[in-house]
Amino acid sequence: MRPYNFIISGGGTGGHIYPAVAIANELKLRYPEAKFLFVGAKDRMEMEKVPQSGYNIKGLWISGLQRSFSLNNLLFPFKLISSFLDSKKILKSFKPDLVVGTGGYASAPLLKMASIKGIPCIIQEQNSYAGITNKWLSKKVNKICVAYEKMERYFPSEKICYTGNPVRQDLIDISNKRDQAISYFNLNSTKKTLLILGGSLGAKRINQLINSHLSFFLKLNIQILWQCGSYYYETYRKNEGDGIQVHSFLNRMDLAYAASDFIISRAGALSVSELCLVGKPVIFIPSPNVSEDHQTKNAKSISTKNAAILIKEEDLDEQFKNEFNQLINSKNLQSKLSKNIKSLAKPNATKDIVDEIKKLLKETVS
Repeated sequence: MRPYNFIISGGGTGGHIYPAVAIANELKLRYPEAKFLFVGAKDRMEMEKVPQSGYNIKGLWISGLQRSFSLNNLLFPFKLISSFLDSKKILKSFKPDLVVGTGGYASAPLLKMASIKGIPCIIQEQNSYAGITNKWLSKKVNKICVAYEKMERYFPSEKICYTGNPVRQDLIDISNKRDQAISYFNLNSTKKTLLILGGSLGAKRINQLINSHLSFFLKLNIQILWQCGSYYYETYRKNEGDGIQVHSFLNRMDLAYAASDFIISRAGALSVSELCLVGKPVIFIPSPNVSEDHQTKNAKSISTKNAAILIKEEDLDEQFKNEFNQLINSKNLQSKLSKNIKSLAKPNATKDIVDEIKKLLKETVS
């Protein structure tokens, strides 16, 4: 029998690209002779990130509809037709045994065309609120791997597999990395460390919050590891010193997590999955500027289980100081949050997703 051919499609954001690459890597371990092709959207970050991970990628001329009036919206029907035609050519040429979709514009025409042709398809939904693309595809694909419970609100229940989100393997056990982390970041081992995460570009409101509370943190004898994002680095780097470190980006996230005692973070799907694995007390400040307010829904799914603290941006001025004071002054609260969030972790998510792919191959590929 010839080696399997896999097409993996998804992109637009790191939240779609990272799971796609993680799934490909696990498939490569299981099927070393397999061939892989990624399909993304032209001019989006996957066209750079996927080749950096060692995989070939083809780009479709596709983008989403803009919410406000835009000339790009007038091009949308033409982009859609073009993407369907190109998807058809790609499928005919590459002859995949199975197609994986991780969300994003490009996966819509590719997986739709694959399902029409009877090629086995599986999609992975990272968020607690299903994306438009995956909802649209769900009726035709064979399996849907999800990271949150109660996703039958969006998908056919018989197709759902509760696997979790793929996470960086170097985060699975950070407990023995604390000494290395303290040394790497040149931190004071006698002080508690607050880690602030706003994503690679940064989070404006979180940065404003931290900037306005620096003296508050220092009075509490807390040192700060502040990832402010590349967009805001020049604005906030002047605050460095006296127990405050400002970084545009953190290359060693495993060590950043290992060094931290408390974490303030956005609530993107992969960040939430990583933080469950890390098991430190977390304050989620979700971005309100994302589709369907899905970050708030992600954070709520954790906070309602008493596994994290959720503060909306609009409530920061009123609630933050009080919530943070309660957190650092209560060992019981810290312990409860850590234990509860750790219980939600899915460290084997990537393997479980590939297990589902393996079952599907056995069922459908002779």
